[in-house]
Amino acid sequence: MSGLRDNWRIVLLVIVLLASTFALFSPTVGGAESGNAATEGPTNLKYGLELSGGTRIRAPLIGITAEGVDIGDADTRQVARNVASEIPAADPGDVIVRRTAQSTATVEVTAENVSTQRLASTLDTLGLSYETVRDGVTEPTRAEVVRVLQNKINEAGLSGGTVQQVTTATGAHFILVEVPNEDRSEVVDLVESRGSVRVDIYYRQNGTYTTREGVLTGEDFQNIGTAQESERGPFVPVTVRPEAAAQFQQGVVETGVAQPGGAACTYEENPNATQPCLLVVVDDRVVNSFGMSPGLAQSMRAGDWADDPAFQLTTRNFSEAQRVSINLRAGELPAALDLEGEDGGTSSFISPSQGESFKVDSVITGIIAVLAVAGVVFVRYGEARVALPMIVTAFSEVLILLGFAAGIGYALNLPAIAGFIAVIGTGVDDLIIIADEVMAEGDVSSRRIFQSRFKKAFWVIGAAAATTVIAMSPLAVLSLGDLQGFAIFTILGVLVGVLLTRPAYGDILRVLLTEDR
Repeated sequence: MSGLRDNWRIVLLVIVLLASTFALFSPTVGGAESGNAATEGPTNLKYGLELSGGTRIRAPLIGITAEGVDIGDADTRQVARNVASEIPAADPGDVIVRRTAQSTATVEVTAENVSTQRLASTLDTLGLSYETVRDGVTEPTRAEVVRVLQNKINEAGLSGGTVQQVTTATGAHFILVEVPNEDRSEVVDLVESRGSVRVDIYYRQNGTYTTREGVLTGEDFQNIGTAQESERGPFVPVTVRPEAAAQFQQGVVETGVAQPGGAACTYEENPNATQPCLLVVVDDRVVNSFGMSPGLAQSMRAGDWADDPAFQLTTRNFSEAQRVSINLRAGELPAALDLEGEDGGTSSFISPSQGESFKVDSVITGIIAVLAVAGVVFVRYGEARVALPMIVTAFSEVLILLGFAAGIGYALNLPAIAGFIAVIGTGVDDLIIIADEVMAEGDVSSRRIFQSRFKKAFWVIGAAAATTVIAMSPLAVLSLGDLQGFAIFTILGVLVGVLLTRPAYGDILRVLLTEDR
């Protein structure tokens, strides 16, 4: 019993290693496809873009922001409409006004080709004083973009796709989208769309055709189904919110869409000689037009439809129906990604075969690191009872970190692999410090002498570990993309070493080198 008490650090290391092995190989852990990629191979490890292949898009958001705008007690929606009315390139949906204090707000314009000078002159024209006007959007807008894009990727069934904010050293903000195992064109088509969906009414008034825009918008739909096929063509079943249903019902009656006998729409064939039409508009592009059946028209005129406001948004083809469903479910982007601008927007594709090559190269690099460390240790000490425990202890840290990554579903990428290799190097450095300090003055058969020398060595490696953690913390905390993986695993490796493996190695050396163990 005293032996277990004296060697509890070794026992704890063995327990943690068993738990890590379980997390790494058990089919009950990490089996779901979550995180950055799907599980591959016999382990529960998941792999990021570089190791599995896929598409990466990194781009800033289109927009400019005025801060400290004095709007008094005015309604923010009215301020947004006023600003949009003064900027030809902007619609009300392109202007976001958020209060930051009782009388001040930020005003963001997310339309393309609007300069800071244009927004400044607009605010001056409206008599709104402001503090600054700058390029870029606010943090709440970036966070909303991340949420909507993640929803889009999930709704599209792109397994393992992730969206995050990244910040450069100069303070520039980007949105980083990574989707494993998908080609570039499909991902770009999905994320570059603002995702605005609305229903317009196209009808004849006073002898000319006009459009009543936004009789239904994305916010007016309560339940949104998935794309389906029918004899009439692809469609998305939706349910309209009660507060919007009555207005829509009144609108189709007033404009003649719900005329007796229904409306036959020929908008696509002859827009200048058609009965009233409903238009499905995605990102200001008409994706379909249709009239109304006699039965539905009768229900609208009688006022019964609003009691059960089910509706079908039909499209020309199934892919458009899928896009409508995805956009409605995910929501509209408050700002679009600038994929073609001069501010650093990039996209890249890594083929699965190239990702597999990176994976093989990472394994080879790890094996070379193992052999190099083992060779140096044996040359340095030439004593198996010192060198073998050192190598086993050092690589137990790698197993623990792999088990941790598998347990939380973290997707390994090249920077994370670099962090593992750095952990091997720094770990062996610390173990060599321990062995050198303990054996520096010859005889170490006494347990008391061993403990005294070990404490000295531990203070040295503890100070070195603290320095490493402090140096790596900014990289782990700041949104710097892939560098986070390197920093996180380096910090975790250092902490595992100081709190677990280094003390356990000390106990192993004490057992092997002292007589009064």
